Amino acid sequence: MRKVELSYSLSAHGGGRTAHPVLLRNAMMDVLHAVREHGSISAAARQLGLSYRHVWGQLKAWETELGQELIVWERGQAAMLSPFGQRLLMAERLAQARLGPQMEHLRAELERAFSRAFEPPSSGSEVLTLYASHDHALTELQDLAAGMDTQGTSASSRLHLDIRFCGSVDAIRALNEGRCLLAGFHTQPFADAASLSARTYRPLLKPGTHKIIGFARRTQGLMVAPGNPLGLRDMADVAGLRARFVNRARGTGTRLLLEELMAQAQLHPADIHGFEHVESSHAAVAQAVASGDADVGLGTEYATRDQGLGFVPLTEERYLLVCLKSALDTPGVQRLLELMRSPRWHARLDALPGYASDHSGEVAAMKRLLPWWR
Repeated sequence: MRKVELSYSLSAHGGGRTAHPVLLRNAMMDVLHAVREHGSISAAARQLGLSYRHVWGQLKAWETELGQELIVWERGQAAMLSPFGQRLLMAERLAQARLGPQMEHLRAELERAFSRAFEPPSSGSEVLTLYASHDHALTELQDLAAGMDTQGTSASSRLHLDIRFCGSVDAIRALNEGRCLLAGFHTQPFADAASLSARTYRPLLKPGTHKIIGFARRTQGLMVAPGNPLGLRDMADVAGLRARFVNRARGTGTRLLLEELMAQAQLHPADIHGFEHVESSHAAVAQAVASGDADVGLGTEYATRDQGLGFVPLTEERYLLVCLKSALDTPGVQRLLELMRSPRWHARLDALPGYASDHSGEVAAMKRLLPWWR
């Protein structure tokens, strides 16, 4: 068993998230990824801002340490990862995708701790705890709320979102158990009143206790290899072609969506090859498809595009927040609502692949944003 040591860096200014975020950086994996992407050690060195000699020396040192060849290269030929190098990179990227929600929470906790250390004691910044189904737009909102990637944000206006990612059902249960003031979940807005989503969420939502807050609209569909080599169009194709499927865990909104799509197509778990193959997040499903461990999975367009995969849209859904009615007038919730209603947030949300603003920051009755509500 190889030892792993974790580290992090602290910078003076928040520069926002990169297009393809890696929450835990490793120099060797960065080099392997760059070589695979560019097919050249010199091009990889330029991308990383390092000298060719430095990268070459690192590669040789790592190969000696691991006792395995990482790069296959001959003069005049493109550099490629060895089979071992490819497996190593894919294993590390899959582990990062699986741990993404936990690492995002850890990163946010560290950023919040350091932010409060730099703020004066009387800054008046708020901390708001939110249990929610994993969603990239929430991470973007978290950054914006904390004053990251913005200009002229005063400490007194900052809001620290303490997001605990979990399944949609578990998030609402956490709200009902008093572990948070807000919960985030997603559902098809025009599902039938007798649908699985309606039957699952209706007992958890309490009109006298809860208020629904609009957040975003996003697209879910099939994550497939680039070019969709199997020609998959829907879950019936997935079953009929015996495509290797990767699923999400029970209690997640995406698992509910899958079961609804299967019911519509009159499919059973036994019809789906790989129904029991479960990953913990949209990013982990995308990575499983990208690495060749699966042919297809169900997930968000954002996670699919971020991994460079093909995408077959199946449905649009609403991502909503549920708030305790008694907490609506608290400073933290009011600050969050103000931010979600702002043109700055709408522009940022609409720029994300597969997302669109949809009643963002609007406090509404259940039946307005959940038409299946009765």
